[in-house]
Amino acid sequence: MDKERFLKKVCIVTGGAGEIGISTAIRLAQEGADIALVDLKGMEKAIERIKKTGVRCIGYTCNVTNYSEVEKTVAAIRADFSHIDMLFNNAGIQGEFSQIHTYPVEDFHKVIEVNLIGAFHVLRAVSAVMVEQKFGVIVNTASMAGVGGPVNMAAYGASKFALVGLTQTASKDLALYNIRVNSISPGYMGPGYMWDRQVDLQALAGSQYYDKDRNVVAKQMVSEVPLRRYGSIDEIPGTVAYLMSDDASFITGVNIKISGGI
Repeated sequence: MDKERFLKKVCIVTGGAGEIGISTAIRLAQEGADIALVDLKGMEKAIERIKKTGVRCIGYTCNVTNYSEVEKTVAAIRADFSHIDMLFNNAGIQGEFSQIHTYPVEDFHKVIEVNLIGAFHVLRAVSAVMVEQKFGVIVNTASMAGVGGPVNMAAYGASKFALVGLTQTASKDLALYNIRVNSISPGYMGPGYMWDRQVDLQALAGSQYYDKDRNVVAKQMVSEVPLRRYGSIDEIPGTVAYLMSDDASFITGVNIKISGGI
């Protein structure tokens, strides 16, 4: 780990109160980046942990589905830090688990609104600043659910497939301005709330793919992974840091799978 790799850099991290957001923000801070943490709530402990690394960290409450809020938040971040070098566009929700013919319509709209439209809102507002600066690096959080259609997760899968495509388009649109845009696609990650929730809801959803016993479901899910284990949240930040760094200076429009296999 290079403690000065991101010295004097400023990174926005959305979904900053979540497991992936906190872990990644801390890793970037440990390498010198100042952090603008964005979420709806629950950022206090994360901010404390980040500040212990010695960098500057400010939390911003923002609903990414509201573009006006996003614009105001990005303007506030720019005013507070004077520039924006990096964006970890990470806010998202899993949504419900149900077969397509019974999937809750309202939930489908909600997941798309947060995971895709919200991600677009942040991408648009931050990239406008980066275009003026003529530099910047963006990493979007997609998912292995956006690489292969996930069982019982129509909304989440659709949102992440679309986000991979949005990443590729943005990378082409912004390349002229010296802005790189990539995405990461984590697979099964645990232990923790998201893993437990996914196992429990797959067991309850009822399908030919998973058992009704959550313990059996956990084993079935792990058996889908080539390395035969779920990934650790702490295995994500290093990939993000690499994509943000000068070591990846010629990489754009790429979706990196963090999935325990090809």
